[in-house]
Amino acid sequence: MNHEELAREMRELRERVPGITDTAVAAADGMLIAADTADIIDPESLAAIAAAGLGIARRATAVTGRGAFRQTVTYGSQGLAAFYAVGDTALMIVLGDEGIDLERLHEQTRPALGRIGAILTGAGPDPLAGSPAGPGPLTGTPTAPDALVGAVNDTATEGV
Repeated sequence: MNHEELAREMRELRERVPGITDTAVAAADGMLIAADTADIIDPESLAAIAAAGLGIARRATAVTGRGAFRQTVTYGSQGLAAFYAVGDTALMIVLGDEGIDLERLHEQTRPALGRIGAILTGAGPDPLAGSPAGPGPLTGTPTAPDALVGAVNDTATEGV
């Protein structure tokens, strides 16, 4: 996995969508893979909470016959947290302030998810990235060396 590419993709998403305050990528089991977050955010806890929410969201889509989980958004009084499936084994968390344009966020995130999935798996670009169907369901658990989290945090927060 290319740590610099992952950090760059997360940083570029923040640059393309005004209002994004933090991003993270986690395995479906809650293991943090990478984070570009403010110091007040605990990225390990964020990843664990996202994985717990993922279980509920996956079950809700299955029970209601809505297919595979793609995304969910949680709103708070000071912004939102969006959770997106990244391929079959990971999820991306995007935190935004009150002024974030949700349509733009979804529009810009779809192709980024395909690129992030390719970075995580070491595969080539996903030809379906950005398609209306979006990324596939989360079903497995990738592994990432602990050093990746620090490397991506160091790289992703430069200039922030």
